[in-house]
Amino acid sequence: MKKSYLLLLFKCLLLMPLAQAQDTPLLIYLDADRSHARESGIAIERGIRTALDEINYTLAGHRIALKILDHRGNSRRSHLHLKQFIADPKALAVFCGLHSPPLLANLQFINENEILMLDPWAAAGPITRYQSDKPTVKNFVFRLSIDDSKAGTVLIHHAIKRNRHKQPHLLLEKTGWGRSNHRTMLTALQQLDKPKSQVTWFDWGIRKTAAKIVLREIVQTGADVIMLVANAPEAKVFVKAMLELAPAQRLPIVSHWGLTGGDFPQVINADMRSQLGLEFIQTSFSFLQMDNNPFAQQVFQHAQSLFPELKTPADLKAATGFIHAYDLTRLFIKAVEQTGLTGDKQKDKNAIRLALENLQQPVQGLLKTYHQPFSTFSANNPDAHEALGINDFVLGHYGRWGEVILLPE
Repeated sequence: MKKSYLLLLFKCLLLMPLAQAQDTPLLIYLDADRSHARESGIAIERGIRTALDEINYTLAGHRIALKILDHRGNSRRSHLHLKQFIADPKALAVFCGLHSPPLLANLQFINENEILMLDPWAAAGPITRYQSDKPTVKNFVFRLSIDDSKAGTVLIHHAIKRNRHKQPHLLLEKTGWGRSNHRTMLTALQQLDKPKSQVTWFDWGIRKTAAKIVLREIVQTGADVIMLVANAPEAKVFVKAMLELAPAQRLPIVSHWGLTGGDFPQVINADMRSQLGLEFIQTSFSFLQMDNNPFAQQVFQHAQSLFPELKTPADLKAATGFIHAYDLTRLFIKAVEQTGLTGDKQKDKNAIRLALENLQQPVQGLLKTYHQPFSTFSANNPDAHEALGINDFVLGHYGRWGEVILLPE
C-alpha cells in the first residue's frame, strides 16, 4: 500500500510541470508608447481587454492573457520587444500602438520572422504593403485604422473643397510617417490643380521658440491653412506658438490624428482652442453619437464595468485607440475560432494569418459590420490587409470637455 502511494505521488510530481505548462495562458503582446503618448496606449489596451473579456479570456480552449510593453516611441526598444515575442513560445500576436516609425524600421524583421502584427492606430502607408524578394516571406501585418495612402487625400480635399482654402502649407514631422503623408498630399494637391504648395519639416522635440519661427515663415508665404502631421507633444508646441502670434497672423490647422493620442485637449484647453480653427481626421464612429446603436451602448457599458472611471463617453481619452483595438480584437478572435489552436506557435500564427485573409462569417464591430475585411496580399491587391477604406474616414474637432466630435459628412 505504501509503495503504491509513493508511486502515485511520484507520478503526480512528474506530471505537475506538464499540467502547469498547459495551464499557462497564451499571450497577446501590446507594444505601444505608454510614456509619451500614454493615453493612446491605455485606450488600445482597454479596447483589447473589453473584447477579450467578452469571451472570458478563453479562446479555442486556451486561456488568453495580455502582455503590456512600452517602447516609448523608440524603434530599437520595439525591436527588442519583437525579439522577446519571438523567443516566447506562448506568444500568438502583437498589437502595436500609435507610432508608425517603430513598425517601418522593423517591417522586414516582422515579416521575415512571421510576427503576426495587428495595427489599431499607426497609419503610415507602407506598414501593410511589405513585399519581399523571397517568395516564402509573407505579409504578416494587418491594419484596422486610417491608412495614409488615403488619409492625405481626405485631409487635402477637406481643406480645399469643403473649407475653401486656396494655399495650404504642409507642416510635417521628419519621419517615415511624415514622408508617407507628404507623397499622398502632393498627389491630392496635383489632382486639385494646387501643385505649388510648400512644405516645412520638423523634428520630434521641437521647442516653442523654434516653432514660432517656423510659423512666422509659413505666414509670410501667404498660406491660408496649415496641414499638420504631428503627434501630441509637437502639436501642443505648435499650437502654443500659434497662439502667441498676433490674431491676424494665426492660421487654421487641418491635422492628422496624431495629436489625439496624448493629453493635447487637457493642455490646449477649450479657451485656447476657441481662438484657433482646428480639425483633424478620424474614423466614422463615436461613442458620443450612439443613441440609436444598441451594440455600441452594450460595448460601452461593458467597458464601464471593467474601467469604472469611465462615467461618460467623454471620459474615454484617445477613444480611437479603443474603438479600433476592440474591432480588431474581435476580428482576431473570429479568425482563431475559425482555424482553432494546436498549441504549436509556428502553425497557429500561420493559420491565423490565413484565416484573417479568409474570414468566412461577418463580424460585428463598432465602426461597422466587417464582411471579409482582409484578403490575400499581392502587388495587384495593395489594400488586402486594410480593414477600412476611404469611406470610413471623416473629420472631427474637440468639444468643450476635450471630447472628439465628428463633423457631418
